[in-house]
Amino acid sequence: MARPLRIEYPGAFYHVTSRGNEQKDVFKSRRDRERFLSYLESAVVRYGAVMHAYCLMSNHYHLLLETPEGNLSQIMRHINGAYTTYFNVKRKRAGHLFQGRYKAILVEADEYAIELSRYIHLNPVKVGMVDKPEEYEWSSYRQLIGITEPSEWFTTKFILGYFPGNKAREIYREFVNEAINQEIESPMMKVIASTVLGSPPFVVKMSQQHLGEKTADRDMPAVRVLNRPKMEDIIKTVNMEIKDEKLAKKASLYFCHRHSGARLREIGERFGLSDAAVTQASRRIRVASENDKTLRKRLDDIKVKLKLSVVET
Repeated sequence: MARPLRIEYPGAFYHVTSRGNEQKDVFKSRRDRERFLSYLESAVVRYGAVMHAYCLMSNHYHLLLETPEGNLSQIMRHINGAYTTYFNVKRKRAGHLFQGRYKAILVEADEYAIELSRYIHLNPVKVGMVDKPEEYEWSSYRQLIGITEPSEWFTTKFILGYFPGNKAREIYREFVNEAINQEIESPMMKVIASTVLGSPPFVVKMSQQHLGEKTADRDMPAVRVLNRPKMEDIIKTVNMEIKDEKLAKKASLYFCHRHSGARLREIGERFGLSDAAVTQASRRIRVASENDKTLRKRLDDIKVKLKLSVVET
């Protein structure tokens, strides 16, 4: 049986889950959960992920995240890889921590995503860990309803922006609470082909744009990355736009890291750097662009040339 096709494109929303191998706990202490949240933060900082909702259970987790740069695979390699390394070192173990590949469902960014956020935040209630979702410390619910201040790396804008006026937090709280005692259909029951959650027009659009080829299951790749330029095309485009050799090399590395989909090792070999050095160099130019409007404009111009989305960060 073929694995569900994973669709990646700039601006996509996903419900991501990952479970412990053999259903074993992946979070055993407060420190474990805090460390995992730190990797969500670094996914935001390093890879441009936007976190809209999360919930850490005992043997799995849920995320509702957005990928402005169409790099879900890169984001998840970082989160699961970094946490597995931490967990194994701390407990002097080896091997897989999570069960197989993470599961990612493409979600339409409207009421379907809002319903999914409710589903995520009600997980601890549904399994009897707490009576009310605000009693559970390890989800984003408290931040959304104003009990705690949102972390710098977590955004409430999308979910709260769906509800009108200055009482968005209260309305969202009511929206979540109404599903505690009522039989409301789980959004997971509406998922199509284990791949897409959304309205019929959205599902048709995704199918036509990204799954249109009549390819046999055995030939279908597990991940299809859309409109992603090759490293050499990136370097060529950057060199045409930036004549300063040092800056051009830095910009080329940045775009290869953020947009090519190539592995760190491949990028490192191309630029003569270690995996860690690639990540650090990419982050430096990203930070520099945030404080230098001229540099940011040049990078945005290159994004246009490469037919990438220009995302304000």
